Amino acid sequence: MSKKKIGEIAVDLMQKSPDTRSPIELEREAHKDYVSNVFECEKRGKKELHGDFFVVVLTKKERLLQNVIRNYYGYRESCPTPDYDQTVYRYDSKRGELEFLWVVPSKDTCMLLKENALLVCEKERELLCFVLDFADGTLYEKMKKLNKEHDASGCGLAKTDSKYI
Repeated sequence: MSKKKIGEIAVDLMQKSPDTRSPIELEREAHKDYVSNVFECEKRGKKELHGDFFVVVLTKKERLLQNVIRNYYGYRESCPTPDYDQTVYRYDSKRGELEFLWVVPSKDTCMLLKENALLVCEKERELLCFVLDFADGTLYEKMKKLNKEHDASGCGLAKTDSKYI
C-alpha cells in the first residue's frame, strides 16, 4: 500500500464537501497531535542537549496548497528571536519542566488583534498581550535576557543551533 503525498490529500480535501465535524472537535484533534509532538521534541532535546534548551514550533502555510498548514517542531540551545507564526517553550533542566514562553500568530492575525485591541474577547486577551509584547520589543528583550546577551548594538548574538522535523 503506497502512502498518499500531502498534495494529493490536499487536492482531495478541496474537492470534497465540508467536514461534518464541529470546529471544536477538529481543534481538539489537532491539539492532541500538537501536544504529543511538543513532548516528543522535548524528549529528543533531552537526549541530545545538556542543560536548559528551547522547543520552538513554527507554523507554516504551504505556498501552493492554501488549505495545508504544518507545524515544524524543533529544539535548540538558545532562545530564538521572536517572529510571526512561532511558539516557544523553555525546558528547565533543574526542575525537569517545560515552560511556555510565548506565541506569536501570523502577521495578519497580529495586525487584526492590534487594530481591534479594545474589542478582543476575554479568551483572546493573553494572545493580544503576546502580540503587543512582540510589537513593542518586550519579547525581543526577554529573548536577549534568556540568552544572556548584553550587546548595545541591538543585533542578536544568539547561536542558530536548531533542529526541526
